[in-house]
Amino acid sequence: MSTKVSVAQRVEILAQSSNESIPTEYVRPVEERQDLGDALEEVKKQAADGVPQIPVVDIKGFDSDNHETKMACVESVKKAAEEWGVMHIANHGVPEDLLEKVREVGKKFFDLPMEQKEQYANDQASGKIQGYGSKLANNASGRLEWEDYFFHLMYPFDKIDLSTWPKDPKDYIEVTKQFAEQLRRVASKMLSILSIGLELEAGKLEQELGGQEDLLMQVKINYYPKCPQPDLALGVEAHTDISSLTFILHNGVPGLQVFKDNRWITAPCIPDTLIIHIGDTLEIMSNGRYKSILHRGLVNKEKVRISWAVFCEPPKDKVVLRPLEEIVTDETPAKFTPRTFAEHIEQKLFKKNQAAAAAAAAETNGHKPNSTN
Repeated sequence: MSTKVSVAQRVEILAQSSNESIPTEYVRPVEERQDLGDALEEVKKQAADGVPQIPVVDIKGFDSDNHETKMACVESVKKAAEEWGVMHIANHGVPEDLLEKVREVGKKFFDLPMEQKEQYANDQASGKIQGYGSKLANNASGRLEWEDYFFHLMYPFDKIDLSTWPKDPKDYIEVTKQFAEQLRRVASKMLSILSIGLELEAGKLEQELGGQEDLLMQVKINYYPKCPQPDLALGVEAHTDISSLTFILHNGVPGLQVFKDNRWITAPCIPDTLIIHIGDTLEIMSNGRYKSILHRGLVNKEKVRISWAVFCEPPKDKVVLRPLEEIVTDETPAKFTPRTFAEHIEQKLFKKNQAAAAAAAAETNGHKPNSTN
């Protein structure tokens, strides 16, 4: 019989116990277990089966003086954004030695004694979302996710609160600032490419999202401990991102799954690339041409996985999300109603709470809840 896990319980502590089974709160409903399994095994299996893979896009060509080379890069990014909503990007320009330092300082933080990490604990109930945390069960299934995390705003620098950032390791702040600065350049480049892909001016999407001054970058360092029953658990449940773009750096351990053509596809780890998702915000602005990809995170028995998800988000109330006028026509009318970014978050949270309430009511009445996937 499993012991009820308190809100303060960390998954890391559960993983360090000698239990060969996970608490029932972490066991996913049967209807969520399609293509669920050990991430390391799933990658091998899909490679052997010849399953279509997330495209790899080289963005170096966008800097070329040759128009054809530049437009070939735009076309490849556009195709991936329209057909997949996710891609590996190569030649992104962030130095590999810097990425290695990011991995090092992130790992060092999670290697700290628990009492040190708890000094940075967040408090979701009171609205303090930045800091060290574990996911609460505010979903339709009532299940928890097999991860701990650290979350904070990382850019623009004039809006960050360094008191929420780890002081140990000592170089965390310096390394993360360098990473933010480099990644912000990549975000601008990707938004330019995606703008041109919609036959707009290169700076259009970035301008609509708040520009250099107001487009926010928030980082969530996800820590997925080894899991004794990876065929029953999820590191992160299925969702789409509310962001415009999400960048993912990882420690070389696979775990990302994306939903395409009615199946879950497990992403391999490709050296010297970053993964980038299209989020809800760009799907709305592109009137559905770019896809906000449904994705989730697998766990495994053998290796700790750490991933850095960086969300590029517009300011909550300054920007109205709507299909851009330039791409709305009589033949392609607007598919989305205008809303601020804050309203979009509220709508998603409302739907999630409705689904959770319906699932709880169904369980109370002895009925099996529907899947939210």
